[in-house]
Amino acid sequence: MTSDQKHPYADLLDVPRPTRHIHPPMPLGDRAAQFAPFAALTGHYAAILETARVTQSRMQLTEDEKEQLDYKQQLLHAHVAQNPAVTVTYFVPDAKKDGGEYRVLSGHLRGINRYRRIFCLMDGTEIPLDDIVELSSPLYQEQ
Repeated sequence: MTSDQKHPYADLLDVPRPTRHIHPPMPLGDRAAQFAPFAALTGHYAAILETARVTQSRMQLTEDEKEQLDYKQQLLHAHVAQNPAVTVTYFVPDAKKDGGEYRVLSGHLRGINRYRRIFCLMDGTEIPLDDIVELSSPLYQEQ
């Protein structure tokens, strides 16, 4: 549109918005909500994300690995009074689907409860002995 042509609605551009006392203007926040996205299937997106989430399967230790792990646990149990530093790799089962994840945690050993089969650290963390797949400690290098 050139400058010499008149805009077709030029006469309405400066007219104030008409108001009614019966229906006051809707607040801008409410007007914007009318055009917000609508999720027809509630929870569908969350279900898709849950399905796409990847979990790891629990690895089965060989007999040699189990013996080595048992030896390391016995060595730690013998030196528990020293609260040795230890790094534990263990499996955490997923609450919602098959599998889980492996976590690595470092701390100082408080004790090993053989009756409950729990590995206890000084910070209060308790790890089931059956979920532990690897133990490392400076104590092993001294032996």
